[in-house]
Amino acid sequence: MTKHIPVLLHDVMAALGDLRGRRIIDATFGAGGYTRAFLEAGAAVTAFDRDPNVTDDAAQIAAEYGERFNFIPRPFSAMAELNDTYDAVVFDLGISSMQIDIPGRGFSFRADGPLDMRMSANGLSAADLIEQADVSTLADILRDYGDIKKATVLARAIKAALPKTTMQLRDLIHVPRDVAPVFQALRIAVNDEMGEVRRALDAVPGLLVPGGKCICVTFHSLEDRIVKNTFRAWTTAPGDPRMPAVAAAPFSMIAPKTPAAAELENNPRARSAHMRGVIKSY
Repeated sequence: MTKHIPVLLHDVMAALGDLRGRRIIDATFGAGGYTRAFLEAGAAVTAFDRDPNVTDDAAQIAAEYGERFNFIPRPFSAMAELNDTYDAVVFDLGISSMQIDIPGRGFSFRADGPLDMRMSANGLSAADLIEQADVSTLADILRDYGDIKKATVLARAIKAALPKTTMQLRDLIHVPRDVAPVFQALRIAVNDEMGEVRRALDAVPGLLVPGGKCICVTFHSLEDRIVKNTFRAWTTAPGDPRMPAVAAAPFSMIAPKTPAAAELENNPRARSAHMRGVIKSY
């Protein structure tokens, strides 16, 4: 199994600055790469993750850092329920190497496994979604989240076959370039990934102290567009006719970053990553 490598970690740490005594929300715990770096830099971390497979890593970090680490095994949109303020909220969006590389999770078309794709153990699997959705709904998912050109034709074929495994689904996709986007589209729909991002970002302004920062690392154009447009709205002066300001307080932009050549050489999966950030003014 490929070890998960935190993407743009150096740039994220540089954007956050001195973390001694700071309180950070790690919205996407994963294998704990960001969390561990924040703790080692002196911060206290509250981390979220809905994936039940990460609990052992979370328990190990809790044993090392005690009360400075709090793990919440829930989707990151649950941060809206926190009744506290923080110095930073950090998102590392998308899917992790660990999830892709376990055939039993059903995320990858490179190995056979059940057509699951759930980041948590709850809700509909991809196979369930295909079975329950009508052709029109399935076509919308393929078109909106995978940019599939002949989405209705493919949706009809998938509905007729009702695949139960990753290889069964892959074999239905006759255009090779569409295989990865189809898997991506179903995964996004199964996990309501775009809805999760929107709900979590809505909560961020109320969670940050003055001077607090929100950092997002994105991998997919849809989630990146949500982050970019949200940050643009937050940094727009009230009354500017070009963009309605929706945040509770003004923000300023942090310079965006993409992986350097050295990072891409070490971790090719970072190639589509973008880091965006904002600072709450007051």
